[in-house]
Amino acid sequence: MEIRLEHANLAVRDLDAMIRFVTTAFPEFRIRAEGKTWRNQRWAHVGTDDTYLALSEAPVEPTERWVPYSGKPGVNHLGYEVDDVEALRGRLASAGYADSTVPNDHPHRRRVYFHDAEGNDWEFVEYRSDDPAERNDYAIADPT
Repeated sequence: MEIRLEHANLAVRDLDAMIRFVTTAFPEFRIRAEGKTWRNQRWAHVGTDDTYLALSEAPVEPTERWVPYSGKPGVNHLGYEVDDVEALRGRLASAGYADSTVPNDHPHRRRVYFHDAEGNDWEFVEYRSDDPAERNDYAIADPT
């Protein structure tokens, strides 16, 4: 069996805004299910038949806002493989999302990063080779 991430569970401030972000990034994503938790919080599973994001609206504002790459423990970004990173970049930029792409020049992969409305960073990578040695080559200057 090949191991894959089936879903990630994220607590978000604005469920509708997060659904807009992920469905803009991934037009093939749809709301698979939605409802309310036993605490009366809204939730939605957004994705395909094979993978999804389990999103729930957080009722409590954190005492300190999370900042990716700040050196504190936490998730810096989620990375998704896509077929056409430039088309994705165009969709997200046209929808007003902030491009946070760091320099990354690699002959076998192209990466872009975007912040969602809550300031979370997302990575999208397009591989330009089927050879794992080329796809996963970290000797070439490609900071993460």
